[in-house]
Amino acid sequence: MLASPLSLLAVAVGGAAGSVARYLMLMMVMQWAGTRFPVGTIVVNVIGCTAMGVLSELAALAWSPSPELRALLLVGVLGGFTTFSSFTLDIGVLVARDEFAAAAGYFLASTLFSVVGFFAGLWAVRSLVSVSL
Repeated sequence: MLASPLSLLAVAVGGAAGSVARYLMLMMVMQWAGTRFPVGTIVVNVIGCTAMGVLSELAALAWSPSPELRALLLVGVLGGFTTFSSFTLDIGVLVARDEFAAAAGYFLASTLFSVVGFFAGLWAVRSLVSVSL
């Protein structure tokens, strides 16, 4: 099944918005934490994965977004915002600097906290939905 032109536009607009939001968040975190270790990428991935958990669970339990809105938010905005391509580049930079322990720590922290964020988002929505029922 091919995507509709409206869904493609939604992904493009959402992706642009998510990418700009990622860039702004990275700049803000770098001002706070510095640039030696890619804390900003971890922050973005955890926030993005948590938001993905919240939105996907809301869509499953209590909300019926249109295919275009789902494409805009889940594929576009969150796809543009989360940074697993940046994640791999950051690992490559750490390895190139022979900082293998930092690369391993970064890999583990990003993976663990992003997955935990996703399930935290699911849990938050389930808790709120069960309270309101």
